Amino acid sequence: MGYFNYLYYYNWSYFIYMLPLIIFTIIVQAKMSSTFRKYSSIPNMRGLTGLQAAENVLRYNGVTGVRIERVSGSLTDHFDPRTNVIRLSDSVYNSSSIAAVGVACHEAGHAVQHAQGYVPNKIRSAVLPVANLGSKLSWIFIFMGLVISAFQFLMYVGIVLFSFSVLFTVATLPVEFNASSRALNCIKETGMLAESEYTGAKRTLQAAAMTYVAATATAIAQLLRLVMIAQSRNNRQ
Repeated sequence: MGYFNYLYYYNWSYFIYMLPLIIFTIIVQAKMSSTFRKYSSIPNMRGLTGLQAAENVLRYNGVTGVRIERVSGSLTDHFDPRTNVIRLSDSVYNSSSIAAVGVACHEAGHAVQHAQGYVPNKIRSAVLPVANLGSKLSWIFIFMGLVISAFQFLMYVGIVLFSFSVLFTVATLPVEFNASSRALNCIKETGMLAESEYTGAKRTLQAAAMTYVAATATAIAQLLRLVMIAQSRNNRQ
């Protein structure tokens, strides 16, 4: 396949396979932002802060030795397994909103997964180093394989490297859904939130989970697209 024919195929396949998913991702991100903004403006009746909610989840699951720190920014909440620290953003740490409680409990859910040796979380952690390597090097190999016919095999090397990034994205899904499940179960069992407030926390976490679904679908589609481009280019040469 000539270079210009390749560009035509590359752009055509982009619009067919990737553009719909990019639009879907934008919609999901907008939904997540609007849901978080809505329930961030509604305080829970108990006045429970994100910090206190995360502490409740840890205590409910008998997990100790986990620090909870404040981190700047919005939606920057995360659990760091290397230091065993839950970091809650400015909009969650001291906030008593329904959204803050949901997000804080979700991050505490990750800490519980780590403490209890949750298997999908271990798999995800094991894949992370090679996924980082793949995300850094894959496109270099793919580009070289595409533009230099003599080195076409490099495109397949790049695809293999990229597949590790995709694997990490796929492995993230059950970890995120399980963390939310643990969070919501604790909220319900301990009565942290009233029934109507629980619904708000659930919607917040569901909206956030959909961003991971969109990212996974996009990564898989990109991988399949690259494989099809490589095969088509190989068949035409």
